Amino acid sequence: MPLAIYNTLTRQKELFTPLKDKEVSLYTCGPTVYDHTHIGHIKSYLTWDIVKKSLRHLGFQVNQVMNITDVGHLVSDEDAGEDKMEKGARREGKNAWEVAKHYEMEFFTTMDAVGIERPNIVCRATEHIAEQIDLVKKLEEKGYTYVIEDGVYFDTSKLPDYGKLARLDKEGLQAGARVEMIQGKKNITDFALWKFSPLDRVRDMEWDSPWGKGFPGWHIECSAMSMKYLGETFDLHGGGIDHIAVHHSNEIAQSEAATGKPFVRYWMHHNHLLIEGEKMSKSLGNGYRLDQITERGFTPREIRYLLISSHYRAQQNFSQAALEQSRNTLLSLDRFVRELNTLSKEEEQDPSVTDSKLAQAKQAFKAAIEDDFNIPEALAAVFELVKQLNPLLAALSLPEGQAVLDWLREIDTILGVFVFDFEEESDSSEVQSLLTEREQARQAKDFARSDQLRTQIEQHGFTVKDTPQGQKLERI
Repeated sequence: MPLAIYNTLTRQKELFTPLKDKEVSLYTCGPTVYDHTHIGHIKSYLTWDIVKKSLRHLGFQVNQVMNITDVGHLVSDEDAGEDKMEKGARREGKNAWEVAKHYEMEFFTTMDAVGIERPNIVCRATEHIAEQIDLVKKLEEKGYTYVIEDGVYFDTSKLPDYGKLARLDKEGLQAGARVEMIQGKKNITDFALWKFSPLDRVRDMEWDSPWGKGFPGWHIECSAMSMKYLGETFDLHGGGIDHIAVHHSNEIAQSEAATGKPFVRYWMHHNHLLIEGEKMSKSLGNGYRLDQITERGFTPREIRYLLISSHYRAQQNFSQAALEQSRNTLLSLDRFVRELNTLSKEEEQDPSVTDSKLAQAKQAFKAAIEDDFNIPEALAAVFELVKQLNPLLAALSLPEGQAVLDWLREIDTILGVFVFDFEEESDSSEVQSLLTEREQARQAKDFARSDQLRTQIEQHGFTVKDTPQGQKLERI
């Protein structure tokens, strides 16, 4: 089957045909680096990690570009309020540049921990001011801009199909319902391309421009940088569903107005993540960071597995119970892989039995990936194979087991959740560190923490026995 992708622009699945044969240009909206990286960010960037790795699995070369928003993103997500970078700087008693550097490093450290591959190109808004100014100048030359007291704005009335991605009813929009009605704006949907610096103070981040000293609007950076690195028209653009109505609609408007060409061919959007059934919010304090979750005894691998186990277009609930189920699922997969690793018979009894079951799994997995990157169905194909082979493990030969392991290694280039070398992992400093921490917990009579650490050690292929001589490791 050819690959089919759900295109937000057309609201239907479409056969995917890149502009260049077997080469995919992918742009994904990056973080605004003014605060901590939380579990919602991990969910978002795992989506694009899975998409990129699935495309490679299907034989495509992928050039992924991701921006870092380190200036221009206002707290309202439109054109009103404070720049988030300055808000972060005031909160922490630093300047905006220091805040950006700190939280960008935290972002990538978190992404690395859960196995998210870095994009081919990471581009910062502050390092592409010239490109953004050039794009605004091009829009000005074509008559799409006007200047008011606080900046240069895009006139959406000049673009008949503005809002086509979100299918906006421009006539029915009310001020305050979707955007702030800034004094002087001609239309409620108009948006800032360049914002002027305040007259009463100097900003940490500001630049000279043909219109006056200031800084770029939030939306212009993605258009300027994506087109610089991927061309005026490219294949795929990804982001969250919250970007459809404003940010991505504005990207399309300014890009297509400037070039007269289609901007993006396929738009992909992931759904929101709920936390224990509730929307993530600062007031609830449930925007958990990775370290806050691992402190509860869960591993980055368990977190990754949980977050990829739901389809990217479905709303997902992140909960303690779901994490525990993720742990149990991975333990069962680990046991299966260990059994395959211990096979020693050289002669195959009836290779056609294993071959047919493996062939069915391969076909089902590939079909799921080709159906809009349906990871839950792909995982179901893996579980079905495990279910069918578990009763046969004692009779399998080394070549049969190796064929299954080879395929699991192949698909793990997408999933990133399997462990294959348990001997190597069991000797690692991580296991010894867990063992030491568990002994300290037992001495402190923190038996709940001791039990959590026992479970983590079991994930490495060992169980712990408490003896009069101390803790003893035994292979499961």
